Amino acid sequence: MTELSSVDWSRAQFALTAIYHFLFVPLTLGLSFMLAIMESIYVKTGDERWLKITKFWLTLFAINFAIGVATGIIMEFEFGTNWANYSWFVGDIFGAPLAVEGIMAFLLEATFFAVMFFGWNKVSKRFHLFSTWCVAIGSNLSALWILVANGWMQYPVGMAFNPDTARNEMQSFFEVALSPVAVSKFLHTIGSGYVISALFVMGISAWFLLRKRHTGEAKRSLVVASSFGLICSVFLFVSGDESAYRVTQTQPMKLAAMEGLYRGEHRAGLVAFGILNPDITAAMEGLYRGEHRAGLVAFGILNPDKKPDNNESVFLFDLEIPYALSILGNRDPNSFVPGIEDLVFGNEAKGVRSIQERINNGKIAVSALKDYKIAKENNDSEQMQASKIQLEANFKDFGYGYLDKPEDAVPPIALTFYTFHLMVALGSLFFLLFIVVLYLSMANEIEKFRKILWLCVWFIPLGFVAAEAGWIVAEVGRQPWAIQDLLPVGIAATNLSSVNVQISFWLFAVLFTALLLAELKIMLSAIKKGF
Repeated sequence: MTELSSVDWSRAQFALTAIYHFLFVPLTLGLSFMLAIMESIYVKTGDERWLKITKFWLTLFAINFAIGVATGIIMEFEFGTNWANYSWFVGDIFGAPLAVEGIMAFLLEATFFAVMFFGWNKVSKRFHLFSTWCVAIGSNLSALWILVANGWMQYPVGMAFNPDTARNEMQSFFEVALSPVAVSKFLHTIGSGYVISALFVMGISAWFLLRKRHTGEAKRSLVVASSFGLICSVFLFVSGDESAYRVTQTQPMKLAAMEGLYRGEHRAGLVAFGILNPDITAAMEGLYRGEHRAGLVAFGILNPDKKPDNNESVFLFDLEIPYALSILGNRDPNSFVPGIEDLVFGNEAKGVRSIQERINNGKIAVSALKDYKIAKENNDSEQMQASKIQLEANFKDFGYGYLDKPEDAVPPIALTFYTFHLMVALGSLFFLLFIVVLYLSMANEIEKFRKILWLCVWFIPLGFVAAEAGWIVAEVGRQPWAIQDLLPVGIAATNLSSVNVQISFWLFAVLFTALLLAELKIMLSAIKKGF
């Protein structure tokens, strides 16, 4: 096993921070709105039981909120330490939405959080309710601007490259903020947060019913959570469809990795169930040409007999939904969906350029930038103009100039494939659970179905698993890019000592784990205390 480089440790450190951060964020996003709904019912009805319910869930929200802020701040600082090259290259663009997030969104939620948590009996009912809604809106606005920044990394728009500074500069803030990729990413991400929050409230409420404690409050919480979760699950499917469409249009390699699609097809189907060949993944390092296959696989097991030099099938078993992938990706059942082979080797008939062609153009762009700098130092205006023209003509492939070979542009197939289908499978299960729980709760029979209640309890961690799987798909699926097609991860990272990054990685790992354990302990104590 080769020793990990500084870049690898920087990637691991950022991944660690992001994973821990998103353990806390979903509850902030969804629980804030459920708190607002519960308190609205209290203010409307005057029923003191709803006040007890609101205060109980507010306590759990506050515990989670504080630790979520701590991990988020650390992650932003990492852009200036481990990823200084990235910050230099696109800081003018990437920093703008983060600044708006701090000024507008975080200020809103932080200000009114104090009123929401400490303002009981100090302000009027309506002003306290107003504060709760402000926290909910502020939390989600905060997510909006962060996801706008992330969406821009997936699909860079609204910018122009300045060869004099070797930096990308913003040309249109609105184009960045309203990018269809950013919008779809925001909607899908907050939808997942809402579902996780609903599972959280539903699971804890189910636990109280199993223990025959606070049954009245638990039943009311269960109705709110299951209703909220069901609505958000439907929304999640719709936003997921839009996200898949945007991925097809802007990140076809990611889609191909998500679906195990090696050779493109017309009228491509969705594979509802399948068993994948494991060595096709390893073979992607040598760009093995697999069979025609375009599909979504809900579940897969890798086949050990598949080798780069044989004609074994990609899937051991699959169940395909005809035309579905073409509809999902292009809104046309007869459309062509490119596979990994098409993207790597090119498909002239379909207008798909090969990765090698893009690498060649990228190297021309990188070389032209160097020539421009030299010409500028020598005050050679003619050469500067010629280099600039050459740079602009090939800039859309600029990032490929830093890749050594075509296979470098292929993300880890197995990890992307399995996490995507795990996410989809769990999301479908959550949808079914919300329907069952809501029906039984409205029929006032939920207490009779103890197995369903136990499912609610055990599904709490599965919500977080699904969300983390989604982020793995989003971030691993676009590798090797820090910014899609523009800046590879290896170039974006700061040139730091591997030992120093290792030390900070393990320090953060210990710190975040301690924070997580502390949160769990405090939350469990609050839950045991009850409403």
